[in-house]
Amino acid sequence: MITTQKKETITSYKGFDKNLQCRGFQYEIGKTFEHKGKVKACGSGFHACEYPLDVFGYYAPGELNRFAVVEQSGDLSRGDDDTKVASKSITIKAEVDIPVLVKAAIEYTTSRCEPIKEDSPAFTDNNCGQAIATGDKSASSATGNWAASLTTGHYSESQIKDQEDDQYGVAISTGYEGKAKASEGSAIVLTHRNSDGEILHIRASKVGENGVKADTWYQLDANGQFVEA
Repeated sequence: MITTQKKETITSYKGFDKNLQCRGFQYEIGKTFEHKGKVKACGSGFHACEYPLDVFGYYAPGELNRFAVVEQSGDLSRGDDDTKVASKSITIKAEVDIPVLVKAAIEYTTSRCEPIKEDSPAFTDNNCGQAIATGDKSASSATGNWAASLTTGHYSESQIKDQEDDQYGVAISTGYEGKAKASEGSAIVLTHRNSDGEILHIRASKVGENGVKADTWYQLDANGQFVEA
């Protein structure tokens, strides 16, 4: 179901190709664009996603795709497939990289959900599914196209499970000594922290690049390099 709301301003995230274009429309950092016609999600208007990692369903990480934090305003229209929003007006505030999207996704998620208890698993098998686990020694697993799996606790594990035709998922582990693995066509995001929890390195890669193999657990070492775990 598509819902339309009037005169609202939101912060969201948008993906582009390497030329900062989306569906042939040329955008520019710092500029505001106005849509003159009717606004309808998945139909017309300027589109972006409130949940940062939803953009990967439209522009996969890697492949020279680019991302930005944007401000949408005026008439808004929301669909129910994900957090995509169509708007009358859009301002391209700043270009961001994958670590910034990950940090924003964590903030978006933790502000909207009850923390999962320590040592508990989180699981989803729906397309565009999002599995989140926040306790120490927790595990998060997701399957389905464009799925996202996120863990934030110490010694936690995040994975995109290998099932037929699954693709474009992102496994993210941001805690101390965290691990991540992903299937072919997906990506991993990892941090390396010191014993005080300070982030020293954060790095992302598609499976098949930077030596990252499918269905293999990885951590970041003290030099910020991927190592098998």
